[in-house]
Amino acid sequence: MSTLFRRARLVGRDDTPVDVLVEDDVVSAIAPSIAAGSAEVVEADGRYLAPGLWDNHVHMTQWALDRQRLDVSQATSAQEAADTVGARLRRGLAGDRDLLVASGFRDALWPDEPTSGLLDAVSGPVPVAVVSADLHSVWLNSAALARGGLAGHPTGLLREAEAFDATAAVTRVDDGGMDALIADAATAAAARGVVGIVDLEMTLGLDAWVRRVGSGVDSLRVRAGVYPDRLDEVIARRLRTGDPVPGGEGLVTMGPFKVITDGSLGTRTAYCHDPYPGSAGEPEAFGLSTYDVDSLTALLVRASAAGLVPAVHAIGDHALDDALTAFERAGCPGSIEHAQLITPAALPRFARLGLVASVQPEHAMDDRDIADHFWAGRTERAFALLDLHAAGVPLRLGSDAPVAPLDPWVSLAAALSRSRDGREPWHPEQRLPAAVGLAASTDGRLAVTEGDVADLVLVERDPLTATGDELREFAVSATMLGGRFTFRQP
Repeated sequence: MSTLFRRARLVGRDDTPVDVLVEDDVVSAIAPSIAAGSAEVVEADGRYLAPGLWDNHVHMTQWALDRQRLDVSQATSAQEAADTVGARLRRGLAGDRDLLVASGFRDALWPDEPTSGLLDAVSGPVPVAVVSADLHSVWLNSAALARGGLAGHPTGLLREAEAFDATAAVTRVDDGGMDALIADAATAAAARGVVGIVDLEMTLGLDAWVRRVGSGVDSLRVRAGVYPDRLDEVIARRLRTGDPVPGGEGLVTMGPFKVITDGSLGTRTAYCHDPYPGSAGEPEAFGLSTYDVDSLTALLVRASAAGLVPAVHAIGDHALDDALTAFERAGCPGSIEHAQLITPAALPRFARLGLVASVQPEHAMDDRDIADHFWAGRTERAFALLDLHAAGVPLRLGSDAPVAPLDPWVSLAAALSRSRDGREPWHPEQRLPAAVGLAASTDGRLAVTEGDVADLVLVERDPLTATGDELREFAVSATMLGGRFTFRQP
């Protein structure tokens, strides 16, 4: 199987159109003119060819579910969110569903508290679960609390581990239904130029992804992570980070070992050196630390000795400092996931340890007002992408979907512009250069070159010169994975 892209401009090179020949799964030739032979000819007509996009932090099950959920992200109060739920319930539940799941609430700046009573008033006996935008809390009505074995909970608002468990219990979908939702989400991702994801879903997804690929869900490469509760199982299977998973047809590989060491900014549980405003004397005034340094170090040593590369969730600056110390003691490579608040003293440590910063630029756009309030006086070092890059820290961009959309163009837009919805850029001094942001979105590939695996995206214009607003609506003409099209504009 071969494909010839005729008169394509290569992103990151000069603007002269060239022919690009793909044979089997490899870019075999790039030249001013190439004879087509038996190759299928795609007339690029001066459009731009780039390496395919990666989303380096996704919760794929939650993203697939979220695409079907009621969106309450625009609510500015708990009452408004409850009213949105009530309006939806008055239209009836969809299909054979017996509960309503909504998502996207951000209560950090709300004037009122989300309580089960507010939801009960609009829902009656129908179970309702409202998942927060950052996934770190869930708001349940009394019927949903009872379904989750939590009848009598004082508020109905659950946070962190309690929220993760309740969300999984209340919103469980059978394998067939889940696979169908993920197939649809994967198709949508391919239509945005995505060729691969790092799936950090909290349930071990290796076998599920093998099953999906076997049933034809084959539009993405998937690096599937593992959490501490399933670490022994993966070690027993002798899977190391980067290993192909048997039965995955080369598309499913073992991903990183994920550890969550603190909470989130939106839930006010990110572990920080300074207390949250108005929290003096409270047990979690500085946020929530889920591992001390010794325990975290032991986990990193055990995983890395088995060939698993750690990916440590650290959002607050104290959590980040502790994670750096644990990596230093363990002496292993890995990544910090999020790194949303970072002290100047941490930057050289980050670089010296050779760690990757896996960051989600769109979170800065979602959380700027929350950060301005809860991290007041510190936001010059929040989402400090350029500082990380300048210090020599390798960057990888992602979405943390469903926290932000699984769309690397959106992440790139936020990284390059630090602005959205016509607002003034937020800390524009932290904007990334376009080439740095794109390479962080393409698994480190700077441009299409001969010998590359043919994971490619064909786009209407050069992403290196596009504005943030243009990137958010970027037109994708085709996506190719391993030499075969997974998306093609009619």
